[in-house]
Amino acid sequence: MIDHGKHSVLGVLVNAVDYDATVEAVVDAAKNREPLAVSALAVHGVMTGVQDAQHNYRLNRFDYIVPDGQPVRWALRLLHGVNLPDRVYGPTLTLKICERAAQEGLPIYLYGSKPDVLEKLTVNLQAKFPGLQIAGMEPSKFRKTTSQEKDEIAQQIADSGAVITFVGLGCPRQEVWAYEYHHAIRMPAIAVGAAFDFHAGNLPQAPAWMQKAGLEWFYRLTQEPRRLWKRYVLLNPAYLWLLFLQFTRLRRFDPYSKPPPDAEVLYG
Repeated sequence: MIDHGKHSVLGVLVNAVDYDATVEAVVDAAKNREPLAVSALAVHGVMTGVQDAQHNYRLNRFDYIVPDGQPVRWALRLLHGVNLPDRVYGPTLTLKICERAAQEGLPIYLYGSKPDVLEKLTVNLQAKFPGLQIAGMEPSKFRKTTSQEKDEIAQQIADSGAVITFVGLGCPRQEVWAYEYHHAIRMPAIAVGAAFDFHAGNLPQAPAWMQKAGLEWFYRLTQEPRRLWKRYVLLNPAYLWLLFLQFTRLRRFDPYSKPPPDAEVLYG
């Protein structure tokens, strides 16, 4: 297992870890019924913390922000000399956690996306991991929720018997959800991005060579250009420029100076 602690990438504290360390942390927290906030962030996820000070505060209170994208892994090497053998890709992390959950009898909960996606995802996960217990699932409401609804959702998840919750609401809504809910549900809340759609078979994943070369963003752009063009065409160059500023120390990114959110922002 590799765990070199947290390091600032543009003011977002990223854990320099591998899959084994992340999975072990999730499984330990699940067994002990302890809250744990986890997210796999690529460039877009890091940039949400750069552009929004209050969201930066949320991200830097996560237990694990893992380097989902190759450019984030490369930034850890460039800025801090930490050379990880691989990124910790959200969809792959999902499968590795599900594999351990099936082996150790740890029920999971699926929160987010649409009913048909959850149904396909459930079938596919249980086919891949026959011992996997899916204690419950709930699709996204695609709107903000009330405090009363939060309490009801948290109670429903807690009462389901699950000890791990996967969250697929899209970035940054899923990170807000994990931040707001992980203490309420008292278990790991893992924000996994497009993993639900990938493993349900709704979206194709980039070829392995494109993933390794850090070109997954380009493949996804070709798949969903209308939805993703702003994310990649605008944010990727900004990310590279800001990395240059941090590397040359022309700009300081303080991960500890951001204000807490004014109030809960609840998504469902």
